[in-house]
Amino acid sequence: MGVDSRMWVNKVSSGDWTVEGPATKIEKAFVSIRPLLVGPLRMTLKTGNPIIHSLQLLPSQWVERINQSDADVVNLHWVQGEMLSIADVARITKPIVWTLHDMWGFCGAEHVTEEFRWRDGYHADNRPLYESGFDLNRWTWERKRKHWTKPMQIVTPSRWLAGCVEGSKLMSGWPVKVIPNTLDVDKWKPFDKMQARQMLHLPDDVPLLLFGVAGGINAPHKGYDLLLQALGILSKKISEVELVIFGALAPEYPPDLGARVHYTGHLHDDVSLQLLYSAADVMVIPSRQDNLPNTGKESLACGTPVVAFDTCGLPDIVDHEVTGYLAKAFEPADLARGIEWVLEDKERLPVLGRNARKKAEERFAYRVVAGEYKKVYEKTLNGQTSLM
Repeated sequence: MGVDSRMWVNKVSSGDWTVEGPATKIEKAFVSIRPLLVGPLRMTLKTGNPIIHSLQLLPSQWVERINQSDADVVNLHWVQGEMLSIADVARITKPIVWTLHDMWGFCGAEHVTEEFRWRDGYHADNRPLYESGFDLNRWTWERKRKHWTKPMQIVTPSRWLAGCVEGSKLMSGWPVKVIPNTLDVDKWKPFDKMQARQMLHLPDDVPLLLFGVAGGINAPHKGYDLLLQALGILSKKISEVELVIFGALAPEYPPDLGARVHYTGHLHDDVSLQLLYSAADVMVIPSRQDNLPNTGKESLACGTPVVAFDTCGLPDIVDHEVTGYLAKAFEPADLARGIEWVLEDKERLPVLGRNARKKAEERFAYRVVAGEYKKVYEKTLNGQTSLM
């Protein structure tokens, strides 16, 4: 879009010359050590929430570099791992646009939670029963409230997360704009289904469901248990359906899912993932809580419809009975019904696939998303705000 931009990170891995990070061995070593220094304090919290908790306590050199740069606007993304402290963010003198990729910005130290302290305020009397020890979440939230006295322009990838921002005790009244995460739709595109199945050694004569693990089996918010229940129901209606799970190898004692399961392990390249999306008939995302999962966007771009629950950011991906099926939240029977609905009509499936691809092109393409960000940058520089 003609915007001169640079990305500053704590660990460079892309090889892109516009991405800069620590240059010397000493700087790289210090960056690696920083998260470990706050580990003992983090251990004072005993919690049943298995999701990452971030303190953002240690000051860094990034603030001086940002303030002394010729940048007109600073777009913060995921700055955890002690990259920027809570106080550091307040010390940035440039206009800030902050893209939230999870709930941490308005929570305590949690990145994802099913509790509502972020909405009601972190008080001593509303701490969840599964927590004990030092109330690290309340302490982190109070530090945010102390330092972040000036509203910042917030961007969220989904309408759900934007609604959380607006309803939060900390960021209520701050400007928020919904802009989805982008995707290279020229690269992420459909392959021929039969060829894709042959290349991946998958059967070519049965319906294939796709589920991405990426740690989801042990993460309650990813809803793997709900998927198992849905498959149990579905197996009584469609006997030949098979499941493909990527992101994990077969366990020593695989559970009986009511269908044959193919485990692909972790796929390390985008081409293999594109083949996998193209080989599948349906992508299933049974999450209880999700922002705007990449698996959903990538599936749409590859022309594969998505079945998910009608919750959180998933309605931003799935247009009900247009690009897939939105099941009633957390009801396995309706999730099974959604999968059945997609598969039951052979003429419906290709229509859903074309609709999926069209949505990816119109909503997630580089130029579309970059254009929306450019408008936000311009309004922020002019002292205006961008709202939903």
